[in-house]
Amino acid sequence: MQLKAPASIHTKYGEHPEHADEAEPSRSASGGKGSGRSRRRRRAPRPSPLSRLRAAAGPRLTPLVARVAPHARRLRPRYPHADRTGWRRWAPSWRQWLGAALTFTGLALGFLGVAYAATDIPENLNSYATQQDNVYYWSDGTPMARTGWVRRQAMPLKDIPEDVRDAVLAAENASFYSDPGISFSGLTRALWRTVGQGDTQGGSTITQQYVKNVYLSQDRSVGRKFTEAMLALKLDNGMSKDDILEGYLNTSWFGRGTYGIQRAAQAYYGKDVGELDAGEAAFLASLLKGASLYDPALSKANHARAVERWSWILDRMVDNGMLSKSERAKYTEFPEPLKQAPGYDTGKQSDYLVELAAQYAKKAAHISAKEFDLGGYQIYTTFDRKQETALTGAVAEARKKARKDDAAKAKTLHFGAASVAADGRILALYGGPDHRTQGYNESNATTVPAGSAFLPFVYAAGLEHGVRKTRDGTATEVTPQTLYDGDDGIPVMTPEGPYWDRGGKRVTSHNDGKRSYGRISLSRALALSVNTPFMQLGMDTGLDKVRDTAQAAGLLPSSFGPQVPGMSLGSATPSAIRMASGYATFAAAGRHAEPYSVARITRNGSEVPMAKPASRRAVRAGVAASVQSALTDAFRTAHPGADPDTEVAGKTGTAQNDTASWYVGTAHSVSTAVVAYRIDLTKSLEPLPLQGIAGTSEDSVPYRVWSGARGLG
Repeated sequence: MQLKAPASIHTKYGEHPEHADEAEPSRSASGGKGSGRSRRRRRAPRPSPLSRLRAAAGPRLTPLVARVAPHARRLRPRYPHADRTGWRRWAPSWRQWLGAALTFTGLALGFLGVAYAATDIPENLNSYATQQDNVYYWSDGTPMARTGWVRRQAMPLKDIPEDVRDAVLAAENASFYSDPGISFSGLTRALWRTVGQGDTQGGSTITQQYVKNVYLSQDRSVGRKFTEAMLALKLDNGMSKDDILEGYLNTSWFGRGTYGIQRAAQAYYGKDVGELDAGEAAFLASLLKGASLYDPALSKANHARAVERWSWILDRMVDNGMLSKSERAKYTEFPEPLKQAPGYDTGKQSDYLVELAAQYAKKAAHISAKEFDLGGYQIYTTFDRKQETALTGAVAEARKKARKDDAAKAKTLHFGAASVAADGRILALYGGPDHRTQGYNESNATTVPAGSAFLPFVYAAGLEHGVRKTRDGTATEVTPQTLYDGDDGIPVMTPEGPYWDRGGKRVTSHNDGKRSYGRISLSRALALSVNTPFMQLGMDTGLDKVRDTAQAAGLLPSSFGPQVPGMSLGSATPSAIRMASGYATFAAAGRHAEPYSVARITRNGSEVPMAKPASRRAVRAGVAASVQSALTDAFRTAHPGADPDTEVAGKTGTAQNDTASWYVGTAHSVSTAVVAYRIDLTKSLEPLPLQGIAGTSEDSVPYRVWSGARGLG
């Protein structure tokens, strides 16, 4: 018997489709299963990629394709692998890994080659290599001063001592003369820090830093870092190492407004770079890591960091064969730099104006010290040239008279003065005799107590908040006509009884000259500068509210000491600027504007955004009017011959132990504060008794300066 296999089996196992088509009719004719149904024809297999490649290549390339084909079959992934088990059935073979690695390497090298070829050294240096000066203007727009190290002295490398060069190399890039311009390991670290967080100084060779100084911006980005590396490689191939080092030393920032090693030597040691020794060079080299972190004059922490890095750099010089151990042994003491760089090349008094305006400009416009030192800024100040001349002239006249009256005491006599408009503009100030010999600004110094010049703030607090005679009672309103005891030596009272100090003594208050006035209204007490009512008023109002009111009016929290009864008599130590600002608040109907010295800033003609202080309500307008009225009475009582049509308000201020004499007042909507005190800076910072050198309360020297500055006498 002969058995026939079904046509489907023949087709399944490779019989040509044509045979299957011939078998189908006979099966239908015999009446088998499925007769009468049409069968779908099986589609021919798709040609392999290799077959299609041969067809496309044509006869000429067919031999080449034939040679490549076996290797291509090996690289072609076949998943899963029949000869493997587990996860390895799906893993690429070592040939595939190798092929991918070679492909990636080739592409990367090709990309770097193209990038290197396309990188051109810029023709123009950026602003970091072309520092400008900063120009300051008076409020009328006329130039006031120019500052900056714009007279850059580029030092040839041959004029820079070898110790200086070696210190920089030891600190920044010991392999400078042998590396290709970039450090691959350092670049990797720097890129990681750029993407993440960390020290942005790390990872760069001197060549890279020079490229960044003169060609690129200082931003942190992967793109900038890549461009820096390409330029460094190209610059290293086309420029000598000595020229790169020379350029780097002449363009790097060292702080204190200096770019370049020559200006740094002058700023920190007052000498030319050629006069530096290895110890001084090591300190200057430490500044390259960040002058704001290593300038000892800025803080104690900076000093400690500077000493540590200075010692490390000297040790590195020994390790690298740049300095012998015997030479290193000579440098055991840190070479302290100058406390401050030589003064601005502007003028004796204008240096104080420039210093104050520069500090405010950087803060208000969020300009870093490094950016500001690059220059190019136009700072339009609020200083009024005429008022500045009048104020400084009045102080000069007072100094001249003091030297004539008592030359010995006049040597230790100091003046601080400032004029502030009701809207916060600082119009004039007196900072000291000469910024070159006295670096600190006396108009902004918190040196001596305000004394009785502080009484208007106590008065304002009482009018604003009322008083409480019992601890839990409700506040009682206070008016200018409210009566208080004005006798001398009365005890200071609390709701529970007399106030006792920590020494167990009952606290009493005293008037100037121990004079008694009996029951007296608060407005009259302020006009006559009677202390005792205000010492008790401060207790009844609450010393915390007195302090809050004074701060709202313009005094800084840092000027206050402990909250004890003496605070009401002016134990706080505000600056002349802040006292003038506080009195200006009363003249401005109780609205306070923070004092400011810069109206606007531009850089190379473009406006620089900056925050301007907004005014805020310090006390109610009615309260401010009452204080201003009492201060007007105080001025007219003390100076009855003054022009009655002139809107003037002000009062004297004397401190305990005769350590300070003030006059603060407003005229023509401008508040001016003048303080005189004695300090022997060669011995201590403790104020000395004035002993009559500042005049009397009826005819005080501060009042003479004030009236002269305001054109009233």
